[in-house]
Amino acid sequence: MSENYVQHEYDVVVIGAGGAGLRAAIEAARSGAKTAIITKSLLGKAHTVMAEGGCAAALQNADPRDSWKVHFHDTMKGSKWLADWQMAEYHAKEAPDRVRELEQWGAVFDRTPKDVINQRNFGGHTFPRLAHVGDATGLELIRTLQERGIHEGIDFFTEFTVRKLLKEGDRVTGCVAYTRVEGEFHAFSAKSVVLATGGITRVWSVCSGSWEYTGDGHALALWAGAELRDMEFVQFHPTGMIWPPSVRGILVTEGVRGEGGRLTNSEGQRFMFDYVPEMFAGDHAETIEEADQWVEEVVSGKLATVRRPPELLTRDVVAKAINSEVKAGRGSTHGGAYLDISHRGLEAIMAKLPSMHHQFKELAGVDISKEPMEVGPTAHYVMGGVVVNAETQESTVNGLYACGEVASGLHGANRLGGNSLSDLIVFGKRAGEFAAKRASDLAQPPLDDAQVKDAIAEMLEPLQREDGENPGLIYDAMRDMMQAKVGIIRTKTELLEALDDIKEFKQRAMKCNPGTSRIYNSGWHQALDLVNMADISHVATLAALTREESRGGHTRDDFPGHEEEYWGKHVNIVWMDNGEIKIRQDPIVEMREDLQEAIKEVKAIIAERAKEQGGDK
Repeated sequence: MSENYVQHEYDVVVIGAGGAGLRAAIEAARSGAKTAIITKSLLGKAHTVMAEGGCAAALQNADPRDSWKVHFHDTMKGSKWLADWQMAEYHAKEAPDRVRELEQWGAVFDRTPKDVINQRNFGGHTFPRLAHVGDATGLELIRTLQERGIHEGIDFFTEFTVRKLLKEGDRVTGCVAYTRVEGEFHAFSAKSVVLATGGITRVWSVCSGSWEYTGDGHALALWAGAELRDMEFVQFHPTGMIWPPSVRGILVTEGVRGEGGRLTNSEGQRFMFDYVPEMFAGDHAETIEEADQWVEEVVSGKLATVRRPPELLTRDVVAKAINSEVKAGRGSTHGGAYLDISHRGLEAIMAKLPSMHHQFKELAGVDISKEPMEVGPTAHYVMGGVVVNAETQESTVNGLYACGEVASGLHGANRLGGNSLSDLIVFGKRAGEFAAKRASDLAQPPLDDAQVKDAIAEMLEPLQREDGENPGLIYDAMRDMMQAKVGIIRTKTELLEALDDIKEFKQRAMKCNPGTSRIYNSGWHQALDLVNMADISHVATLAALTREESRGGHTRDDFPGHEEEYWGKHVNIVWMDNGEIKIRQDPIVEMREDLQEAIKEVKAIIAERAKEQGGDK
């Protein structure tokens, strides 16, 4: 087979065309860098569009008591105090400017009667903070950034899959990709490379991510020598569709609960009142009357009380509560829970949740203005990713940057809803800015022909096999195994079994037979994806085995304690050494003193308001 390849030269190459990748490319191009975006799929297809509920930023439009300090506190608390506090500080301070910038670029956010950006409540946020566009916020963000990006002179390479990062010594100098349609090879020389490839949730069989979410960026970084952290922390969004099977995992926005949606079990009980952790006592309503009063205040446009319904607890708590109800035999007909918003009426639902109404009507034959939805936990987001410098977003490998879901740090053990979209625009901008700044001081690196041809040979190898099983069978079996053994509840025994299983799956993947054609061959793409899926599954499982505690998006049935005083003060760091995946535990860096004071200040304000609104609970 031919080893010819097309050569390209850029200052900055961004891998991924979601919100983070687009924002990084826009900033790099605005800084004067010759910039390209390489995307595995088509423009507009990014997982960003699934962020339906809103973009978290302390704009103070819905409640003047909000501030960057409160947002910082909420992010750190939601992360179970594992977030990189410097990233959380940058995020809380810069998110409002990034949202206003989107508005200037043409994003059409929902407005208040005073004609400012409207903000809604979401789990884990003290005040209404999510700027939104109905329940299609991510779609509007992508539309705005794409339109802006096209006018910045960025070159787009769509339906290209990057399989290898090129290096010279300890620095990245470009990448090698193939076209998914024709199977042609392309090599990119780049002074800086930005990973913005999204997450890894396709590793689980019940997930909200589409076919692209196979951990490409995490694997590229790992193979290039970069470090990953927090890979045990996988967020199972509490509410994905669970019926019919064809739509299993499709997201039901948290905005449904933010607009007053009620979670009930098969016995009609609002079970979330039984699952409020001690750390959240005082933040959430303790009676149905209190919860309904909160909804009335939100609907009427009054300032929301601090004591929100328990349906708006953090995602890890709600997901595990639904899981517990199902295990106790109180699940819905198809093994989840019921989510009911019908009491709000058709007019309010069509105004606030039109996409949800359409989604259930078309895909499940359910009219959510008349009957409840069936929902359940679905693998939605990985908090872990590439270790990056908080200020620059550069990884531990020179010239390699990461932003968005492929990067780690901001979310710690658990991400708050709405923080993903503001994460994309805050750190996408930073990654693009610093990648361009670095590129401005460097000469164009030459393409190393030997490295490029080695990468091409690896890509072609599956097509040269004469026998072997269908890669699709391995793909399905590995995802089912991860769902069963490294899912929402974990144990040492199952995690050890999973590590052995993953090694076997990787061996099978290296022998599978996708056929011989490079043109329109989805089996070939899948055979290549299986390699990174196996390595990233190994990383996530090893990290889960190493963390012997329950925290955020990581629950060990054999280490059930959730109290803060029992939590380990460390992060798991994973890297690859001569093909072997290794792990170590690094201590958490102590938070800067002024930020510790900000946390105390916010805690005092919240405690005082809790007293005012119902006694010292």
